[in-house]
Parts: sequence; C-alpha cells; structure tokens
Amino acid sequence: MDRREFLRALAVGAASGLALDSKEALSAKGGIYDLLNFGNNVTLLHLTDCHAQLQPLYYREPSVNLGMGKDAGKLPHLVGEALLKSFNMQRGNRLSHAFSHLDFEHAARTFGKMGGFAHLAALVKKVREQRPGALLLDGGDSWQGSATALWTRGADMASASKLLGVDVMTGHWEFTLGAERVQELVTQELKGRIDFVAHNVKTGDFGDPVFPPYVIKEMNGVAIAIIGQAYPYTPVAHPRRLAPDWTFGIQEIELQKVVNEVEIKGVDLIVLLSHNGMDVDLKLASRILGIDVILGGHTHDAVPNPVLVKNHRGHTLVTNAGSHGKFLGVLDLQVKNRSVAGYQYSLLPVFSNLLPPDKPMDEAIRRIRAPFEKKLGERLATTEGLLYRRGNFTGTFDQVILDALMEVKDAEIAFSPGFRWGATLLPQQAITLEDVMNQTAISYPETVVTEMTGEAIKNFLEDVADNLFNPDPYYRQGGDMVRVGGLRYVFDPGAAMGRRVSGLSLRGQPLEAGKRYKVASWAPLAEGTKGEPVWDVVASYLKAKKVIRAPQPNQPRLAGVEGNPGLA
Repeated sequence: MDRREFLRALAVGAASGLALDSKEALSAKGGIYDLLNFGNNVTLLHLTDCHAQLQPLYYREPSVNLGMGKDAGKLPHLVGEALLKSFNMQRGNRLSHAFSHLDFEHAARTFGKMGGFAHLAALVKKVREQRPGALLLDGGDSWQGSATALWTRGADMASASKLLGVDVMTGHWEFTLGAERVQELVTQELKGRIDFVAHNVKTGDFGDPVFPPYVIKEMNGVAIAIIGQAYPYTPVAHPRRLAPDWTFGIQEIELQKVVNEVEIKGVDLIVLLSHNGMDVDLKLASRILGIDVILGGHTHDAVPNPVLVKNHRGHTLVTNAGSHGKFLGVLDLQVKNRSVAGYQYSLLPVFSNLLPPDKPMDEAIRRIRAPFEKKLGERLATTEGLLYRRGNFTGTFDQVILDALMEVKDAEIAFSPGFRWGATLLPQQAITLEDVMNQTAISYPETVVTEMTGEAIKNFLEDVADNLFNPDPYYRQGGDMVRVGGLRYVFDPGAAMGRRVSGLSLRGQPLEAGKRYKVASWAPLAEGTKGEPVWDVVASYLKAKKVIRAPQPNQPRLAGVEGNPGLA
C-alpha cells in the first residue's frame, strides 16, 4: 500500500474530526457509526483491554509514551499534538478527545463518558447489521480491573462477553485469577460460545497445549484461522503461584509452525489475536511469515490506522484498539485467492451519549451489580484535581496511592506498580470505593513494608526501566515504570542498561548506597507474603483526608528526550 492508498484508507476508516462534531454525526443515519462499503467480504471486530469496565467512564490517554532510538516518532509512541498531526485530526473535537489527553477535563465534560458494555453492545449490533457475520475478537484483559470482576472471580465478565457476542478471545490478566479458575470459566462458562485460544501456553512437564492454539472460522465463504498469542511474560509479571504448571513466552518458532499448519489446511486468511504489546507485535510481524493481520493488545495504544509491516513474504497489518471499552476496531478486508487485496479500518470511539444502551446488556449489568451496589457506592472523599493513571512514569491517581502508602504505613519511600488500567475522575467528583477498586482490584493486593538499601533501590529501578526501554522489543514487558513516592531521581530512557537512573535523593539529600530506607509497596510477587489489602490502605487514607487536593505527580526529571513526540 503506497502513501496515497494509506491516506485514502485513513480518510475512509477514521473519519474526519469535523464529522464527529457535525449534525450528521449526532443523527441516527449518516454518522460516525455508519460504515462505507468497498467490496469487502470479511469484517473483524476487535475489542481489547476493557479491564472489566462494564459502566461508561472517563479514561485519559497518555501525555508520555516515549519511543527511543528507532522507535522515536513512530506509532504507537505519539501523544497529544504529535498524534493529532500525524492523523490530520483537529484539536478540540470528539476525535481529539477520544485519542489524546489534550484539554481532557473540558472535553470530558463536553462530550461525556465513553465505553460501557451496554453502549458497546449497541455498537456491535449496529456494525453487525451492516456487516452480517462479522467476527468479534477479544484480545484479553477482560476479566480483571473492577471490584465485581474480582469478587465474582471473573464470572461477571464471562457472562457479559457472551452477551456481547464475542467469538474468540485470548488472555493475560485472566490468568491472575489462577489456573484452576481460568480453566473452569473456559470449559464451563465459555464452552460452545467463545473460543479461548493461546498457542503459547503449554504445560510445564510435557509441553502440551493448555488451550487450542487456534480456531478456524468462516465468513462469506472465507476460511479464517485465528491464532491466540497470550501475554508472553505472565510468569514474570505476576506471581508464579497463580499458574505454576504453565509456561508462556513469545515462542517465535512454535508460532511459525502453527502458521504453517493452518496454511496447509487451506485457510484464506490468517489472524494473530495478540496480547504482546504493540512494539512486540511490530517486531513479530517482520519475522513471522504468513500472518495477514495482527490484532494486538496489552499496551492500551489507541492507534487510528493499522501499521503495514513488511517481511520476507509480503506485509502484515498490525493494529491496537485502545482499552477500557473506549473503542471498537472494525477491519474490513477484501480477501481473494488467499491474500488480502484491500482493506479499510475504523477505530470507532464508543461515545456513550451517541449510542443508546442495549437493553438486554443494560439489564444484565444491573443484575450483576445489584448485590454490590451499596458497597461500591461508599463515598470516601472528594477530589479537587483530575485523577488519572496513564503514562510511562506516573499519574495523579498513582500519586494518591503512593501518598496513602507512605502516610498510613509510615514509610519514607513508596513504590506502586506501573499499571495503566483504571478509570479517570474529574475535579469535584466523589471518590468512591468502586473508584479505588478500579485502580487496585487484583488477586495479590497485599501491602508490604520493608527496608531497602540505597543500592538495592537503584538496582530495582534500573531493572524495571529495562523492562520498559530495552532496545529489543522482545525484552520489554509492556508495562510502565514503577511509580515512586518520596524519592526524586533523573531518568534517561535512551541510556544503556544500568545507567538510566541517576541523581537519587530523598528530602533533598542524596540517597546513600549502604543506608537502609523504609519502603512501602503493594502487589508482591514473592510467595507467602501477607499484608493489608491496598484498597483498605487507600480507603482509610481518603476517609481521613476527606478532600484530596490536586496531586502533583512525582515524575522523574527526564534527560535525553528533548523534542520527542512521545512527550507532550
């Protein structure tokens, strides 16, 4: 596809910023949810990283998503004005609000909340009316991220996904429910309705597949192989005890074998449903031959148009469809003679006030939430500032968690994981228990207080930094930098391993390598750790404060990033 074709596809698929604010966009017909036909015979709908958010929400996109070296200035490492410019979007309209952090509070109050499974279900049905037989693929991180998902151990999301009409899914945070529970949901709740595929999850003893590696579906006479690629770093990023007998990994060689196998079976289209993260997918697309499309997830990147990656056999389209139910990816394909002859792509923002809720889904969500409604609505405090969690280094809700850890646990320093899930709160909103759970609902929530030397702290930060900024995408776990409270430091993402962190100081004094410091943290990976759940710590802190002033995120001083379009 040349530049002209790319721009045409973008114009068709993403629509213009003006269209999103036009009268036609607000009407039942002729709006952003009415797709153009171009002779396609396959349509793939893509949802990923909803993190169990059944209700409409605000979710601020990042102002920091740095790409370094050869990745600088390339998707997905564009934010703010740089992203809008790259896709000819205008600032201040619905499209700008959906894809960027710019003017977030004003835009959120103007355009309303996004997502919500009742509104998403309405959009899926609307698209399927226009594209009969379209397949809905879920890239994972669906069964974790809310109180109800934690308390029902994923049952709420399994039932909602069935009602949504998901055809195929793969996983990541799903595995933190524990191997036994995942198998129970897959074999009992999803059986006959949703295919759970993951070629790279094997038994540790004999290397047998735990789940089917792929499934073959048919649409308009086109045979489509959908291969699952679950999150490869699950045993490293989460406690090993949760899936002790399963192995993961990228498994390039095995993936190529699976692609070759489905080719021999005579399929017309090969799709990888991935939870690798977009940087990993871009590298994978350049090395694995025969994959036509990668529908990716994990890094929450809302990419308006696919990236076309060249390899030794041809090209692979790589997408990433955002997160939190904010978007539905719609990929239309012309498939002829077992190859892709053309495509158009629409990453449709799910504006809750433009999509009347689907009644069956709305009623189902009410039933799911009913037993927990009073507890979820417990008011803990009010925020005077915007509370968000997104970006390479920190966010304001991260800062609230760090401040709570330091104050409640009487610690000098606090660490909070670089998670990027969790709804955003606008100034003057009440902070409820549900809001806290949206930031903390995991199956290993224990808080820990320990002593660490200055040298150990430095080494820990360097280790996490390499997971984020290693030059080789295969060594990036796709998370964000650990959030740090109390401690100040300088960070150079382009430096060599072991040299990215410098200038560590605490209360204006240099951190001493041999001195021991009191550190509070949560989400421990170690076996047998006991401690107060982090949501209790944060809730008690909020109740005591009653009003949360606008937090100032403790972001490190960045070096070597001048002019980087991944930094607003």
